[in-house]
Amino acid sequence: MSSESSASKSNGQPAGSADAKALQTMESVVIRFCGDSGDGMQLAGTQFTNVSAVFGNDVSTLPDFPAEIRAPAGSLFGVSGFQVCFSSGEVFTPGDEVNTLVAMNPAALKTNLEDLQRGGTLIVNEDAFDKGNLQKAHYDSNPLDDVDGNLAAFRVHKVPMTRLTRDSVEGLGLTVREADRCKNFFALGLVFWLYDRDSTPTEDWVKEKFAKHPSIVEANLRALKAGYNYGFSTEQFTVHYEVPSAELEPGRYRKITGNEAVAMGLAAAAKLAEVELFYGGYPITPASDILHELSKLKRFGIKTFQAEDEIAAITSVVGAAFGGALAVTASSGPGIALKGEGIGLGVITELPMIIVNVQRGGPSTGLPTKTEQSDLFLSYFGRNGDCPMPVIAARSPADCFQMAQEAVRIAVEFMTPVFLMTDGYIANGAEPWKIPAISDLKKVSISHPQESNGNGDGFLPYLRDENLVRPWAVPGTPGLEHRLGGLEKADGSGNVSYDPDNHDNMTRIRAQKIMNIAESIPEQEVEGPESGDLLVVSWGGTYGAVKSACMESRRQGKSVAHCHLQYIHPFPKNLGTILKNYKKVLIPELNGGQMWMILRGLYLVDAVSFSKVKGKPFLIGELCAKIDEVLES
Repeated sequence: MSSESSASKSNGQPAGSADAKALQTMESVVIRFCGDSGDGMQLAGTQFTNVSAVFGNDVSTLPDFPAEIRAPAGSLFGVSGFQVCFSSGEVFTPGDEVNTLVAMNPAALKTNLEDLQRGGTLIVNEDAFDKGNLQKAHYDSNPLDDVDGNLAAFRVHKVPMTRLTRDSVEGLGLTVREADRCKNFFALGLVFWLYDRDSTPTEDWVKEKFAKHPSIVEANLRALKAGYNYGFSTEQFTVHYEVPSAELEPGRYRKITGNEAVAMGLAAAAKLAEVELFYGGYPITPASDILHELSKLKRFGIKTFQAEDEIAAITSVVGAAFGGALAVTASSGPGIALKGEGIGLGVITELPMIIVNVQRGGPSTGLPTKTEQSDLFLSYFGRNGDCPMPVIAARSPADCFQMAQEAVRIAVEFMTPVFLMTDGYIANGAEPWKIPAISDLKKVSISHPQESNGNGDGFLPYLRDENLVRPWAVPGTPGLEHRLGGLEKADGSGNVSYDPDNHDNMTRIRAQKIMNIAESIPEQEVEGPESGDLLVVSWGGTYGAVKSACMESRRQGKSVAHCHLQYIHPFPKNLGTILKNYKKVLIPELNGGQMWMILRGLYLVDAVSFSKVKGKPFLIGELCAKIDEVLES
């Protein structure tokens, strides 16, 4: 993901002096910070991302958390990492190979070294490579003593970060533990210097974040400056780099994660519709941040409810929808499974609800902090009976804002629960988001009937319009008394009915109503040739990697098109025609081939599945290799 230009600048100072260090220009850089979960690697990576975004780079991030809340310090399974790709051009992924790896201990080095490109920069905290930490990482000897062996392929910089950090905060009255917690800012300052970053945004953040603790502010700022000065003055680093700002579309931007964008999209839709938003949820990784973000927005008429379990959460949402509120819940695979019966209640009562599924590795508890796309079948079919629901999927962190509003639109216009699919990669990843003008946002119109529709026979809750959509009457409206529940309803009146013909009719009506949504969604678009040798079909968080791989294939003169699906049930009306326009179809997925099975079943297309279930996103390189393999076969 990096390309180094031939422009190398020096200010003419004598060789060997700090000021004489060359400044080389690079197009794109991938950096990974890694260490113990308590080493502040997520904070360091986030701050570097923020600074790069302020500078004007395009950025894409990949946080990587351990599953254990408090994994043993120094253990291999307790390593936390944060990868960021920043570029002077447009980027769609956090990058394949790492250009600079910052490893705070032996375990971080062991678990991440294989991702560092040959010739890449390796910065290690040599103070952490003591006997105890080496044993925890299962090293027989200190790998830093073997720079001519396993580390010979890299530019290795051994930095005594712990000692230098303690020296920088001396005299502030901090305990050793408090001083050591500043190591991440030392590492951040060093990388700021290495890539010619202005640390002012981070300094401002520190001053605001720890305003009530002046000693902590001073300690972090000292450590940050010490790291920067170390890079500037030491003889270890003879060159540093710059990545010019990107030519982004004019506008006001901010960095945003997928979970933040979902929350903002839901809040914006509710505000424009002038309706109360109710969120009922239960904490679960990696969906919890949606609850956290919405809870901050109570001044905008948003109510959040943390339930005692997933079943209580979904039934509270059913009740809120019955009461006329815009009702939302979010969870991940295990929680979605528990919500299944309540979601089915929303389908048979035909109430507008939004269910956000932030997918993670499974089955069961599986890999709670790793990404996957294995809940497609669960969202499509994971309820008892014929229980159809619309399913849509965001493609990137920023896209979650738009797709959250689209989920609201579909739910309200067609009186149905809607699945909005994201995943751990999208939810925790970040990218620049152009803040839209309010005038550019589409308002969802919500209306509740005030008069009976029964022509003297009382209110008919299941009397439908031309799209088979029933009215959304608010309980307590005079003359519109009605009952809803999980038993089958008679068409029109809504009375409980055990009549077999009525059940057959209502089952087919509910299914057809969902299929009618295809008339209100855009036709599927294709990037690349309209027909040809190969069509690569993606959905969800694989968008960036697949798009990049297809672009690279076309640059090499290959007939490769890309079709990314965001409307998954129902599919766009023209999808079947598109699939038939290509000799071969390839479907990469972070699961065992679920979309592949659905498309084969619906369209009888002899597609090729490319599945990966490692808890990690696709790399551009592995997709390019698979494209070549399919073309050559």
